[in-house]
Amino acid sequence: MALSLSPSKRAWLRFKRNWLGYWSLLIFCCLVGLSLVAELISNDRPLLVRYQGELYFPMVKDYSEKTFGGDFDTSTDYLDPFIRERLGQNGNWALFALNPYGPKTLNYFAKAPNPSPPSVDNWLGTDDRGRDLLAQLIYGFRVSVLFALALTFTGTLLGIITGAIQGFGGGKIDLAFQRLIEIWGSMPELYLLIIFSAVFAPSLGLLLILLSLFGWMGLSDYVRAEFLRNRQLDYVRAARSLGVSNWHIITRHLLPNSMTPVVTFLPFRMSGAILALTSLDFLGLGVPPGTPSLGELLSQGKNNIDAWWISLATFAVLVITLLLLTFMGDALRDALDPRKADQ
Repeated sequence: MALSLSPSKRAWLRFKRNWLGYWSLLIFCCLVGLSLVAELISNDRPLLVRYQGELYFPMVKDYSEKTFGGDFDTSTDYLDPFIRERLGQNGNWALFALNPYGPKTLNYFAKAPNPSPPSVDNWLGTDDRGRDLLAQLIYGFRVSVLFALALTFTGTLLGIITGAIQGFGGGKIDLAFQRLIEIWGSMPELYLLIIFSAVFAPSLGLLLILLSLFGWMGLSDYVRAEFLRNRQLDYVRAARSLGVSNWHIITRHLLPNSMTPVVTFLPFRMSGAILALTSLDFLGLGVPPGTPSLGELLSQGKNNIDAWWISLATFAVLVITLLLLTFMGDALRDALDPRKADQ
């Protein structure tokens, strides 16, 4: 006898049959996972050092140059040729990350002026400040993805709450919220960002709050429409006739059956959040100075046309990320479409 699959299981099987979306999900998850352990992949400090029979852990503790035979009581620069030489003598060794540069590392012993093209030392070259471009892209990708996840979560949560209140309440409640949304949506978001950036110190937290205040309205309309449609169906009327509370009807009946547009739009909302952060960083209104940023790298590429590797590498990372999210969104939309029959 054939097993009866749940709706979520059937949706997952339909999603897997879309090989482009499925492999995009796997690749995107791998990239995000690697970026979360970026310190193990790209770091200017060794993961482990054995010096004169002792083990040292530079990633978790700061050691002075005197520890490794230097003359100064300052933090060790592990790119210093003298320190490298000391760590390679008499049975000493150091285990470096795959890319021996961090997001803020300045190599004072570089062999070429900045920005320098791709080389053996810097696989993707350096930016105009002398920072390794590969490290900037790895950490900048992490900042963009984590910011997009946070913005997507807050915007989705606010959109669900406001849409549910409008759709379930209806009447005057719905009308009042609609007028409020029209007024709030007419406010100049970019001007507010410029004003707040001039008044307050730039930070990801401030940027997240400002964008979240405007990022919920589009999704709220979809949730409202789903609630207005579902509240008229027979299963909701039956629940009312049985004396089920409004909270129980919303959480157990209306909300689960109104989540299809919410889930479908999640990858596209993440794409929009990444583009928003990149655009604001490009204009100088985004993350604090010194924070790895794809938008800042694009701005450097614009200001340094001859340094083609900056624009090319950053553009490639941005395009690949947005393509993966787009393919995931298309596959998710088809998987949750009730009109799609199982094949």
